[in-house]
Amino acid sequence: MAMPMQISLEEVLSMLLARVDSLAINDENNKTKFNIVLRVLYKKGIVTDQDILDSVREEHRMLKELGLINGDPPEDMVKAMAEGILQWVKGDVEALKRSLKEYERKLQEYAAQEAKKPSIAVASSNVLQQLDKMGGPKGGGKLII
Repeated sequence: MAMPMQISLEEVLSMLLARVDSLAINDENNKTKFNIVLRVLYKKGIVTDQDILDSVREEHRMLKELGLINGDPPEDMVKAMAEGILQWVKGDVEALKRSLKEYERKLQEYAAQEAKKPSIAVASSNVLQQLDKMGGPKGGGKLII
């Protein structure tokens, strides 16, 4: 009877990380290929701005019917999504830069709002045991505010 093969946790993690890296690279390659093909179709007039807008609406209709989303997004959101896709298709670098800056600004605002909210921190059992030891022979739980 053959002995079971032993693999260290580090080896398992390395294999998993290599696979994740491979999937990420493959995903980026697929995105690049898709963008190139869509640009060709757009430049040849096969795909229009209206086609992109209609496709965004259709995608949301399908997601709604599948039960993956609750309702249709507002029309301004649909138009914004279509516009974002068209910026990539048209290669509008300046518009993409503005969009990225706006997105970054909104993320920073959100992070600042989240930082202002009160938070609850839970101490690990090791920390609680250390606090109990520091408190002397009384014992009992500690609440730190």
